[in-house]
Amino acid sequence: MQFVQGLPAGIYVGQTRVHHPETCPSEQPELEGFNLALHVSDDALRVQQHRMTLLKDFTGYGVTKITWMTQTHSTICRTVNNNIYFDAPEGDGLVTQTAGHALMMMTADCLPVVLGNAEGSEIANLHAGWRGLAGGIIENTIAEMKSAPDWAWLGAAISQPCFEVGAEVKTAFCSKYAELESAFELGNQAGKYYADLYAIARFILKAHGVQTVLGGDQCSYRQADEYFSYRRHAKTGRMATFVFMGNKN
Repeated sequence: MQFVQGLPAGIYVGQTRVHHPETCPSEQPELEGFNLALHVSDDALRVQQHRMTLLKDFTGYGVTKITWMTQTHSTICRTVNNNIYFDAPEGDGLVTQTAGHALMMMTADCLPVVLGNAEGSEIANLHAGWRGLAGGIIENTIAEMKSAPDWAWLGAAISQPCFEVGAEVKTAFCSKYAELESAFELGNQAGKYYADLYAIARFILKAHGVQTVLGGDQCSYRQADEYFSYRRHAKTGRMATFVFMGNKN
């Protein structure tokens, strides 16, 4: 398993790929690969087996608990420590101050953003499609944290040349942050623009005091051998971005 380098000691961050050595076979060719989402009409047992495989992968690093969400492109962020959910809570952001508790976010073109403080005592994980970014999922997650985040990591998302949007998307951002005009390039059709989710997220993060922003150099749409992409195939699986603090006990 590959982890992001350059983070505080004891912080583990990464993102799953299409391929995993313990991927279960699928009777649906479009869902082949290490899918971790229950909402894409995959076999529920297969998805749960994949999730248990992840837990097994994490156990050696002190993880005893994983929290998933019912993601809805909202701006809802929740703090989870010793909480036990029988159903995945609704929302698009998670925060914890508990070691050994892995926070999960699923994506397939949307942008996963992981946050943490320099002391390695608090972490957050959020799912940011354009609606969530425009609505304030990053701002709400930072506000939910007990400490100011010092660093962020941006997982694989759709890159600007592959992400054409309507004028209403540009307006949603630029009416809030005029400086984000530079994150949009004219599209091939009238009223269309190419949006840079990475540039948008970096601007918002730095505007809220997060000066170290890592990652943001992948494309889920173009890198078909590594990532699922909803824009490439409407019926597809989901990757999971994870973050946890190694249990020091």
